[in-house]
Amino acid sequence: MKRVIATTMVLSLSWGLHAAAESTPAKDYILVEAEAFSSYGGWVLDPQFMDIMGSPYLLAHGLGKPVADATTEVDSPVAGTYRVWVRTKDWVARWKAPGAPGKFQVHINGKALESAFGTVGAKWHWQDGGSVDLPSGKVSVVLHDLTGFEGRCDAILLTQDAQFIPPNRDPEMAVFRRACLGQPEQPETAGKFDLVVTGGGIAGTCAAISAARLGLKVVLIQDRPILGGNNSSEVRVWLQGARNKEPWPRIGDVVSELEQQKSAHYGPSNTSEIYEDEKKLALVRAETNITLVLEHRVNGARVEEGSLRSVIAQSTRTGRCQRFIGKYFADCTGDATVGALAGADFEMEPKGRMGPCNLWNVAPTQEAVSFPRCPWALDLSDNPFPGRGKGKVDPNKLGGWYWESGFDWDPMQEMEYVRDWNFRAMYGAWDALKNVDKVLPNYALNWSAHILGKRESRRLMGDVVLTLADLTKDQPFPDPAAPTGWSNDLHYPDPKYVKGFEGNAFISHAIHGKYPAYIEKRPFWVPYRALYSRNITNLFMAGRCISVKHEALGAVRVMRTGGCMGEVVGMAASLCVRHDATPRTVYERYLADLGELMLGGTGTRSPPIPSSLKIE
Repeated sequence: MKRVIATTMVLSLSWGLHAAAESTPAKDYILVEAEAFSSYGGWVLDPQFMDIMGSPYLLAHGLGKPVADATTEVDSPVAGTYRVWVRTKDWVARWKAPGAPGKFQVHINGKALESAFGTVGAKWHWQDGGSVDLPSGKVSVVLHDLTGFEGRCDAILLTQDAQFIPPNRDPEMAVFRRACLGQPEQPETAGKFDLVVTGGGIAGTCAAISAARLGLKVVLIQDRPILGGNNSSEVRVWLQGARNKEPWPRIGDVVSELEQQKSAHYGPSNTSEIYEDEKKLALVRAETNITLVLEHRVNGARVEEGSLRSVIAQSTRTGRCQRFIGKYFADCTGDATVGALAGADFEMEPKGRMGPCNLWNVAPTQEAVSFPRCPWALDLSDNPFPGRGKGKVDPNKLGGWYWESGFDWDPMQEMEYVRDWNFRAMYGAWDALKNVDKVLPNYALNWSAHILGKRESRRLMGDVVLTLADLTKDQPFPDPAAPTGWSNDLHYPDPKYVKGFEGNAFISHAIHGKYPAYIEKRPFWVPYRALYSRNITNLFMAGRCISVKHEALGAVRVMRTGGCMGEVVGMAASLCVRHDATPRTVYERYLADLGELMLGGTGTRSPPIPSSLKIE
């Protein structure tokens, strides 16, 4: 793990877009970013919300058991008294819930600060940690979790300026971070590529591999340390949908290479090993035309005359930014992040979207185990939920796909709220079973995803917008590109469990729209023209952020289908490079060439790719 913790002499800052040395004397600021700790211990890195709060943070995701300490060392430039600030929050305070489940301590040079952190403030803020006397030289810093219930720390600041209060909002805080860490104001150029793929889920990984095998120079940018997105050990959703279907039986070959050998199930058998994270990484790393950039989140884009020129990606470990220049781009983020940054046309339902979930499960233990009361969780003492019944309980119904919320909350700006609401539902349910119903004595919480498994947010608009009418009328398109094979599966709050949680339900049910192709057990083919932006001339998309109406999204959002989309995007990008064409021009002039590539496929077991269609 690369460690970047800076001790920098930072001059007085002009809280605008630049740090400026003015008339005040220099002060010592030691900024310790939590993501840059040398050892996370049992804490986990959470970058999901860094677009909102400016950086990732460490989360004490212990399911009610305190996690092991996160540790690091910093250099104290001079001996003296330092005031300590810790950027954190009381994560249940926004609901005025009793208690402070995210409580933790900060130890400096082996001594705990007097303050407990994560105990005040509904929003992210700098909590005052008092003062500490430090020698010059190496100083140890430790995050010590006290509860195991989702404590969180963004950064620690030590300063000899007793009157200084660090900035809490961007752009002031971003300027301060850069100055303290000694980072350049402008991102470094990381290279020029034929295709820049953002998002390392199944769709993005397939797009990158497909394009690379056709000879393109590709960069694949992913904000996690592993690939697969929802189909990874972090989220643990197995693949659904169609692949390798007539009349294009080779579409899906790359998906099949990535697909795990075992089928997953809800409950404790849904283990991390099933998802074969290392296999996905090995497949990508084996492609010499792919530059794999992990743990970087794209949060900037440069557009000229309606075309993307570059994207900026920020390291989730160091905060350092890099610019990636490309001829063509593929937005496979699910949230249409690149498209939104570039000004691409998109749609998003104001309310009534499918929500994200955090899968969880319980497992049997050899002896009876207790669980603490959680007065800050959702009070489900008298509420039904899946798995809870009169006189009986089914542990396998706990934590399945239907533990879903956020239907009416903004899927970018309010996702920390939604994830934490999912946590409160999980802990509230387990509290009710263990301490109210007094059942499952020989069971314990076993695993919970801290990374959201998202279903719906922004959808980028292409030359064709797939509609429910297209599905129900069995509309054939002249440019079929990716097979569905899934029902039009849309999720809504389950009315059986809404009472008391109107407007903020946490259990869903699925309405399976059965259109003709699904009923007849044949694929419906998504058109190629739904896989590129209608107003950003060099932007492709694959996955759940393609050009589709909400009412039809359920049929195309699953990951095998998204992976097939990615394969075709890689093929189309190769034709764009060969002919110096736009994605739209591929449809207008080179659709037959795209069909030839689709017939051949880009899998390792596919027929050889015609040399006339491969970039050498």
